[in-house]
Amino acid sequence: MQTHIKVLAWLYILLSAIGLISAACLGGIIAAGGAISGDRDAVLVTSIIAVVLAGVVVLFSIPGLIAGLGLLRYKSWARVLGLVLGILNLPGFPTGTILGVYSLYVLLDDESAALFSG
Repeated sequence: MQTHIKVLAWLYILLSAIGLISAACLGGIIAAGGAISGDRDAVLVTSIIAVVLAGVVVLFSIPGLIAGLGLLRYKSWARVLGLVLGILNLPGFPTGTILGVYSLYVLLDDESAALFSG
């Protein structure tokens, strides 16, 4: 089960990193779109939209990164966070559902619970 925990941790880290990179790209593209127009109002509106959307993506990516790093160190709080994230990912078909089911399978196993209890 240790291998499964490490795989799950790296999946959370990888998907969170993709989310953070996407946030930067999304913010840059939207802000650049306003800048290209040359209209002062468009620059203001697109900048605000870019910051808000990128901020939301970052807020959704950070917990996965934290959970992944904690799972690699077998922290008990990371198991709980991983379970919560697994449940929250279930509606996100297909990738989120797969990650959610795998999270629940790995983190609810008795052997995994023993690894996190010390």
